Amino acid sequence: MFELDLSHSLILILCLVAACGFEFVNGFHDTANAVATVIYTNSLKPWTAVILSGVCNFCGVLIGGVGVAVGIVNLLPVESLVDQNIAHSLSMVMALLLSAIFWNLLTWYFGIPCSSSHTLIGSILGVGLAFSLLPGSNEAAVNWSKAQDIGLSLLISPLFGFSMTIILMYFIRTLTKKSKYSEVLFKEPKKNAPPPLFIRSVLIFTCSSVSLSHGSNDGQKGVGLVMLILIGIVPSYFALNSNYNPSALHDPLKKIEMIVDSIDGAPLSQPDRTRLEETRSLTRDLVHRIGTHTTVENIPKGERFSIRKDIMLIDRNIKTLMGKEEVRVSKVEAQTLKAEMESVKGITDYSPTWVILMIALSLGTGTMIGWKRIVKTIGEKIGKEHLTYAQGASAELVAASTISLSTHFALPVSTTHVLSSGIAGSMVASKGIKNLQADTVRNILIAWLLTLPIVMIMSGTLFLLFRALVG
Repeated sequence: MFELDLSHSLILILCLVAACGFEFVNGFHDTANAVATVIYTNSLKPWTAVILSGVCNFCGVLIGGVGVAVGIVNLLPVESLVDQNIAHSLSMVMALLLSAIFWNLLTWYFGIPCSSSHTLIGSILGVGLAFSLLPGSNEAAVNWSKAQDIGLSLLISPLFGFSMTIILMYFIRTLTKKSKYSEVLFKEPKKNAPPPLFIRSVLIFTCSSVSLSHGSNDGQKGVGLVMLILIGIVPSYFALNSNYNPSALHDPLKKIEMIVDSIDGAPLSQPDRTRLEETRSLTRDLVHRIGTHTTVENIPKGERFSIRKDIMLIDRNIKTLMGKEEVRVSKVEAQTLKAEMESVKGITDYSPTWVILMIALSLGTGTMIGWKRIVKTIGEKIGKEHLTYAQGASAELVAASTISLSTHFALPVSTTHVLSSGIAGSMVASKGIKNLQADTVRNILIAWLLTLPIVMIMSGTLFLLFRALVG
């Protein structure tokens, strides 16, 4: 398999199965975020809701694109970590897989809504930081610029979900004050009785929206994880998009070369001048190395990963230089650089169709298993009162909108925390802060605060241990 020996081929298969396992666990861990409201408002029977959510999650992965997946891959500069020793790559992959799956299962077992996003990102950061501790490591093992963007997304989204749900609840109450639905919307649902058709339709729609947006965002995290595995273990086959025509990069690279050559390096600091010269050299070199090839298969296998590494380095250098006041380029030139760099990254920022389908199936199937523990927490234990129709619809509408917006900007977001905070916001909107169950909120906050440091320590320790064992 991919010119690996039998033992490494089996390990690669095991890693891919483990990645599917992570996404499977993600499915039943996060299903509750979508189905809790329709179940606790009697809008749908549990199994009907779960199957609907599974189908929507599957479809969400297919339509979500690869922006978030690329962000996950770029968080860990795999081109810095991969070397000729495949055992080192396997150490990286196994450390982050085992850590992410273990923490997800542990929090699910105790019925604590915990973010799969935090878990995966913590695992990746842990491996990157551990790599920087290795003797002779002189390259950045974490893309801190990307980590900052992702961190802000994960921090702001729950606060946004909490506050926007309170605002939405206020608007619903105001708009329906004289409506025939006013009494129904804000009262506890009758036991085993479905809501009126209009309200039921709205709740089913919001449930489907959360599931679809969850698939489009969280599914991409699984896709990114698989691409980390494939690029780390078999880089000659997956470093570049085999469906891309390398000769199409000639014109964008020439435009980038022209603008970069026009930048005056005199006002720059020594590190930035070095960065500028490196970018000029790499760009000129790439024009000659790939400009004449019409297929990736024509590029020697040994060069493919090197080409990927050079493209990523050019991209990072340009982003760094464009952030410097001393770099004098026109607005048009800056926009051209950005646009042409996006064209060049078309050969590196991708995922094979079979990977997307595999993750979609894992997430969709996992959605239908093991959902009861988290559903009970979200439906019964966040607030002191039973979930009303207005609360369920508000929390899910805000969650679906927040997740979709994050996917549009290629940022991972925690479905769990967005919806849990939305439910909390709806409870506060009804009867104030006293309407929250302190123990559950405390447990969710503790899991939110501890996930990153614990998983980082776990994955980093495992990585160093595995590296020491394989030498």
